[in-house]
Amino acid sequence: MNASEVELFERSVRQATEHYSGDALDRALTELGWLDALTDDPYTAVSILFPLQGSANVTSRALDQVIATGLGLQSADADAVVLPALGSAAVPGDLADDHLSICGLGTRAMYGAERAVVVALRRGREPPMLATVPTSELNVRAVTGIDPDFSLVEIIADRVGCDVDRDEASTRWRAAVAVSQLAVSCEILGAARALLALARQHALDRIQYGQRISQFQAVRHRLAETLVAIEAADAAVAAAQETRSPELAGIAKSLTGRGAYTAACHCQQVLAGIGFTAEHPFHRYYRRILLLDQLFGSARSLTVEFGDRLLRSRHLPALLPL
Repeated sequence: MNASEVELFERSVRQATEHYSGDALDRALTELGWLDALTDDPYTAVSILFPLQGSANVTSRALDQVIATGLGLQSADADAVVLPALGSAAVPGDLADDHLSICGLGTRAMYGAERAVVVALRRGREPPMLATVPTSELNVRAVTGIDPDFSLVEIIADRVGCDVDRDEASTRWRAAVAVSQLAVSCEILGAARALLALARQHALDRIQYGQRISQFQAVRHRLAETLVAIEAADAAVAAAQETRSPELAGIAKSLTGRGAYTAACHCQQVLAGIGFTAEHPFHRYYRRILLLDQLFGSARSLTVEFGDRLLRSRHLPALLPL
C-alpha cells in the first residue's frame, strides 16, 4: 500500500475499533480486508490495528490471525492457534510417539474453531513441528483473572492424537513469535497512551488550592516521565519493525512492558483517588496492560532470557538502528 492507501485504511480501522469489539469487530475487519493486508505486509497491518485496539480497549481475534499467518497457515481465518503459556514465548506443545501434550493459551477464537494448530517439540528437542488437533480433545478453561473481558483460555492436553506436519517449523515459529510480540507491544503502547491522555485531562480539569493541578511541578514531572517511557518503548518497537529481527522484537516487547508499567504508575499518581474507582476507565486499561505484558513473554522473563543468552554466547547482538 502507498502512503495515501495506508492513511485511508488506518482511518477505516480506527472507526471500526471505536464502534465495535469482539465478533462485531472481527466482521468489520474482514469487510475492510485487514486479513488480506496482514498477508501482504504483516508489520504494516499490525502497526495499524493493534495500537488502535489498545487505545479503544477492545478485543478481536486478530492475534490468532497474526500468528497463523506467520506460521504460513492457509486457513488463518478458520483454525485457532495455541499460544505460549503466560509469561513465556516457548513452544506450547510436546510430541512423543505422535501423541501431543499441550500447556498453552488461546483466545476466544478457540471456542468457535473445530481444530487447533499447535507448534510442538519432539521430546523437547529442536526443531519444532506443526501439529493439528480437534478442539474437542482439549481441556479449555476460561481465564477469569485480572482481565476477563479479554476472553483468554488455558489450553491443557495430555497425550492426545494429532496430525503432524513433518516439515520443520523453526524459522516460521521464530518469525511468527516476532511479529506477534510486536503486535502485543503495539497494543500495550495504545493502552499506555490512553492512560496518559486520561491523566493529562484530569490534570487540566482538577482544581486544588485554587488552581489546576497541571500547574504543579510534581504532576508535570509525572506526566513528562510517562511520555518519555512511552516514546522510548515506541522507538524500540519501530526499530524492531524496521529490522524485522526476532531478537530485537523480544527486546522491544520487554521494553514496552516495562515502559507501560512506568506509565501506569505515574498516571495512577496523577489521577489519585478517582483512579481507584470502578467508574473511571483507568483500571480497564491497567488490567489490559497487565495481561498483555504476559503474552509472548513478560518484560521480566524476556529480560532474564536475553541476559542468559548473552552470558552463554559471550556475544553482543547488533545495536538498534538509532
